[in-house]
Amino acid sequence: MASVTLASITKKFGDTIAVDNVSIDVADGEFMVLLGPSGCGKSTLLRMIAGLEDPTSGDVLIGTHRVNDLLPKERDVAMVFQSYALYPHKTVQANIEFPLKVRGVSVADRAKQAKDAAELLELTDYLKRKPGQLSGGQRQRVALARAIVRQPAVFCMDEPLSNLDAKLRGETRAELVALHQRLKTTFVYVTHDQVEAMTMGSRIAVMSKGVLQQIGTPQEVYAKPATTFVATFLGTPPMNIFPAGSLEPGAMLVGVRPEHLTIAADGGVEATVVLVEQLGHEIHVVCALSNGTKVIVRRPADDDNLPQDGDVVHLQAWAHRRHHFDPDTGMRVDTE
Repeated sequence: MASVTLASITKKFGDTIAVDNVSIDVADGEFMVLLGPSGCGKSTLLRMIAGLEDPTSGDVLIGTHRVNDLLPKERDVAMVFQSYALYPHKTVQANIEFPLKVRGVSVADRAKQAKDAAELLELTDYLKRKPGQLSGGQRQRVALARAIVRQPAVFCMDEPLSNLDAKLRGETRAELVALHQRLKTTFVYVTHDQVEAMTMGSRIAVMSKGVLQQIGTPQEVYAKPATTFVATFLGTPPMNIFPAGSLEPGAMLVGVRPEHLTIAADGGVEATVVLVEQLGHEIHVVCALSNGTKVIVRRPADDDNLPQDGDVVHLQAWAHRRHHFDPDTGMRVDTE
């Protein structure tokens, strides 16, 4: 096992800054999630840890060793890709064994280690099959098993679940969390899916346009977003951002989670209902403020007193659940 330190990492492609002066410390044995939309620099950051990209400036350390100048094979890192990257002509066992074969491990030893990894991921019955005979979830487990047999200091995972359907994604999320608990190895995991980040990560590093926005536990990032970007990226549905002066006096933007917003008989902010979404377990009432800003109110599924499209309603926010942000910078402003 090993910690990972990213010290003032910047990566440029020509004039484009993909990663802008990012510093992150990943503790030994931690499950760190790099979260952000497509193109925010999270995969580039992961590739620099693995040695597939070189930083323009800054240092990458694995443990206490600076690895900027080391080849990927010298970093003791295993990479799991979104696309599985399996050899189609090899059996599952041969795919899992391949990293050991490259290292010159004996036939007997690599067969045993491959079977141990397959058993860990419930692949024992598929060892003689080829990737074309497996489902997407089974192929991803083969890719994980191939990484496990290397016994790396760090696992780097680049959106490994994005090719799976929703049900299988949920199942595989749970498998990955259990795997991390069993192996007690450092995981650095890239995703654009905030549900994956919230349910899997020990900590989350949220990125936007190459810049690290916030880092903290899932609950910390959800409860106290550092910027309006984090506030609106994390949460389903996302946090509502009220324009300055609309919900309360003052020059600050006011953020309110949909579950902390209520429809009142009078007072508060006037809005027009534009959509009522029935989701089974809950109901989302989408409203438009006078300036066109859309906000969402979360209601219980058994609510019998719902407004209709076109109704004018009055919105009130829980006083102790409001978040304040600077309208120019988008940074959080703590008013307490």
